[in-house]
Amino acid sequence: MTQLRPEQLEARLGGELAPVYFIHGDEALLSGECADAVRAAARRQGFAERQVFSAEPGFDWNRLAAAGDSLSLFAERRLLELRLPGGKPGKEGARVLTEYAARPPEDTLLLILSGKLEPAARRSKWVQALDRAGVSVAVWPVEAAQLPRWIDVRMRARGMQADREALQLLAERVEGNLLAAAQEIEKLYLLHGPGRLELETVAELVTDSARYDIFGLVDAALAGEAAHAQRMLSGLRAEGVEPVLVLWALAREIRSLASMAREVQGGTPVGRVLASRRVWEKRKPPIAAALQRFRGRQWWLLVQQCARLDRITKGRAAGSPWDELLQLTLRLAGCAPLRAPA
Repeated sequence: MTQLRPEQLEARLGGELAPVYFIHGDEALLSGECADAVRAAARRQGFAERQVFSAEPGFDWNRLAAAGDSLSLFAERRLLELRLPGGKPGKEGARVLTEYAARPPEDTLLLILSGKLEPAARRSKWVQALDRAGVSVAVWPVEAAQLPRWIDVRMRARGMQADREALQLLAERVEGNLLAAAQEIEKLYLLHGPGRLELETVAELVTDSARYDIFGLVDAALAGEAAHAQRMLSGLRAEGVEPVLVLWALAREIRSLASMAREVQGGTPVGRVLASRRVWEKRKPPIAAALQRFRGRQWWLLVQQCARLDRITKGRAAGSPWDELLQLTLRLAGCAPLRAPA
């Protein structure tokens, strides 16, 4: 039995390949990269024929069993690829996989791509059989606290280095979306090339995206720059940005600030709260100003306003999303009275 983390897989693919590679988890980028690594290693070792099976509802598991029992038409080594999106093969699928794992055919490699396994599934006979037959790779989401380090490792692989604040900025902007993080790293590489990246450089190179204009809107509101924030909001609307995306950014920041405000109200110094939340240096002044601007119930009113706006954007309450977004932005900037939502 060999159980690996995604970052360990590449090093284990240089020698003789295992008959089964079982990749499971719900982080699409990492699962896809692990699968690509297995496919590439298989090609290098002469697995030229490839058959793909997708275990959707109604899938005939006898097709996989027959493929394992049959000989290649061209006497070549084969790669059988099974996609198991839900992570549950059912009774028949569990039987076929267990039997396959007990006697893997020669010159055949089975690559299984599965969604996240529930705890009960991880203890099941079919999963244990696959683990014994080959290599199991569990792909777990990268926690928010670990994302800056993940970005750092990936940037260094491209010959780039960034300081802590730049890494934190990028981590905040991609909100735990590894695919978005990987795309931004590639963009930074294309625009800057290898070498050291400072915070200002990273901030400058990402401002051409409407997604980042949204974060600029948030920062302007936090800084109390009402006129600037209003202009940015108008620009986002003119560019066709969906209001739900603007609300997402504002609501995320307001919820975070409401949580910080509770800590401050409980007696924790503002500086310690900002440090514990890993707020990067450039954002500390506007966030500290916002925490001074509103207290206690006022943050709750802003959270309530976000909830009401969410209903409006989904058509579940009357109102204009953009008009309400303007009111929310101005309130966050301290230029409109706070009131309980109707």
